[in-house]
Amino acid sequence: MIHVIDTDGDHAAWTFSADPGTVRAARGAVRDQLRIWDLDDIVDLAALLVSELVTNALRYATDPIGVRLTRPTDLGGILLVEVSDPLPEPPHERVARPEDEGGRGLQLLASASRRWGTRPGTVGKTVWFELAVPR
Repeated sequence: MIHVIDTDGDHAAWTFSADPGTVRAARGAVRDQLRIWDLDDIVDLAALLVSELVTNALRYATDPIGVRLTRPTDLGGILLVEVSDPLPEPPHERVARPEDEGGRGLQLLASASRRWGTRPGTVGKTVWFELAVPR
């Protein structure tokens, strides 16, 4: 497991309740913030990966679900995205068969992000990933 250190930089964070509109709200918040930060090149990918992680959190957890974006000043060219929920169990990557309806979210995360991982929190866990920011 890789430990992500809290770092200086621009931050944006939201807390969502566990209801059907949460995925759309989280995706919209991420899109809006990345556009404010002028990171249009990674808006769609970040929103897709956040959707996957929030969907997983909604499937197994109850309130609250947290989403946090960080643009570290000391790690130029990186966007750190974190999704937290109150369940302590880390997600498990599995191999989805072609006919399976789900099970591809973590595979997508692993293939599309620079790196990713999980860490325990005081309550629950955080799944995080990094995206390279085009210069």
